[in-house]
Amino acid sequence: MDTMRSPPPGILIIRRLTGKEWSLNTYRYVVLLLTFIAYACYHASRKPTSIVKSVLDPEPSKVGHSNPWPFGEVFVKEEGLTGKGSGWVPFNGEDGTVKLGEIDVAFLACYSLGMYVAGHLGDTLDLRLFLTIGMIGSGIFVGLFGMGYFWGIHVFWFYLVMQMIAGLFQATGWPSVVAVVGNWFGKRKRGLIMGIWNAHTSVGNICGSLLAASVLQYGWGWSFILPGALIFLGGIMVYLFLAAYPEDVGFPSNYGLDSHNKVETGCKDEEAQMPKGHVVEAETSGLSRSGSMIRGNAIGLVEALFIPGVIPFAMCLFFSKLVAYTFLYWLPFYLSQTEIGGQYVSVKSAGNLSTLFDVGGIVGGVLAGYMSDRLNARAITAASFMYAAIPSMLLYRLYGSTSESINIALMMISGLFVNGPYALITTAVSADLGTHSSLRGDARALATVTAIIDGTGSVGAAFGPLLTGFISKKGWDAVFLMLIIGALVAGLLLSRLVIAELQEKTGKYKAHSDVPRQQGIEGSTSQPLLRDQR
Repeated sequence: MDTMRSPPPGILIIRRLTGKEWSLNTYRYVVLLLTFIAYACYHASRKPTSIVKSVLDPEPSKVGHSNPWPFGEVFVKEEGLTGKGSGWVPFNGEDGTVKLGEIDVAFLACYSLGMYVAGHLGDTLDLRLFLTIGMIGSGIFVGLFGMGYFWGIHVFWFYLVMQMIAGLFQATGWPSVVAVVGNWFGKRKRGLIMGIWNAHTSVGNICGSLLAASVLQYGWGWSFILPGALIFLGGIMVYLFLAAYPEDVGFPSNYGLDSHNKVETGCKDEEAQMPKGHVVEAETSGLSRSGSMIRGNAIGLVEALFIPGVIPFAMCLFFSKLVAYTFLYWLPFYLSQTEIGGQYVSVKSAGNLSTLFDVGGIVGGVLAGYMSDRLNARAITAASFMYAAIPSMLLYRLYGSTSESINIALMMISGLFVNGPYALITTAVSADLGTHSSLRGDARALATVTAIIDGTGSVGAAFGPLLTGFISKKGWDAVFLMLIIGALVAGLLLSRLVIAELQEKTGKYKAHSDVPRQQGIEGSTSQPLLRDQR
């Protein structure tokens, strides 16, 4: 199998213009930046439906106007009927919220089902081309949904089909970007690196909300067309500049695998002793020796399921994403329909205000990644955040309506604890399991494992918004009860892994404390401990 690939065309052009070759660290920075932008575009293109819900199915007595946050007032007094509160057929009837929920679940169902196929394809096909096709396809069908406004389409099935096809294209994103990052980075500090990198989810949500809300006054169709154009352009950028594999640009393919650290160190030592002109040649030679071993055939879904930890984390993510995506799709609607400090927010302001939930999510993702690295305990960290999300959501529901400042503070705290474990599992945990020692060095499980975990989570993401469409008719207390139960179950599903991590840490602590005593009796007893540590 020939493992050599040609560099992306944009990088070839840069090489010819500058006459210089980038270092390994430069490529890593570029990969992080491009994958960050790519997935931010994915999430930005998912936000318009949550922003336009109150326009498609408004309650006229709670419609107001304001300038975009943060330049104008966020909270706006009730202004009554505005003359634009008739909504959009077929979403403005008595079953409007149910149909909006069905639109969400259609997207997420196709997204989750497509994820399993996309993961295997991502391990089989060129990740750069696969990601490019997914982004361009997503942009086209997100834009077509918005064109329904300009074409005057009032048939429900049109919007349903557009969302379903968009969901299939969107499924290409997550397995691809995680696999690319996993190809370039080893496990050391992976939680912190991916925690910071995973801010693309919240950044995308924020940008999508602000972009969609900023053009809402010109017609809700623009709220889809602009994010669709954004991800379309992002796909072109990925095609031109993303080096999905180290071997694409002349580096050995084992840089992202901890099991081959000795090989990597050897390469670096050789490189230090060589003239610069021979570095790329040596790296290419190293690739030809090791590439076929590293990039074997992609494993199947069933084989990936038997990797230790995949099923518990996948089921935990099912409930974690149920909670997170309910906020993603319904928080702007909830804010526009809830009295806060004696006032209602306008539709535009509700969309802008909801971005603060994602600001908290950025902090949560970084904090969860850092803590899991320091503790070397992914399950303990994820479960702790899920349990902490329960009181934070309860407090937000009980006291969020008290005043503007309290609502903002509690919303950001809820975002921190809700998005923290979601970010950790979909990034560092997926990458860890995708390069698990049981794979014997087969890096091509990265996208498959990521797809299993995030695909299962996306099934939960589909159920959350769908159930909210029905349960919200009984009141928002019932919705928050559902979210609290979901967070509790998510934490409990990791109990076995949490116990195993605690036992491992307790055993290591006892082993370390016994070393001096054992060494005093038998000088060789510490050798097995050192072997275990390696």
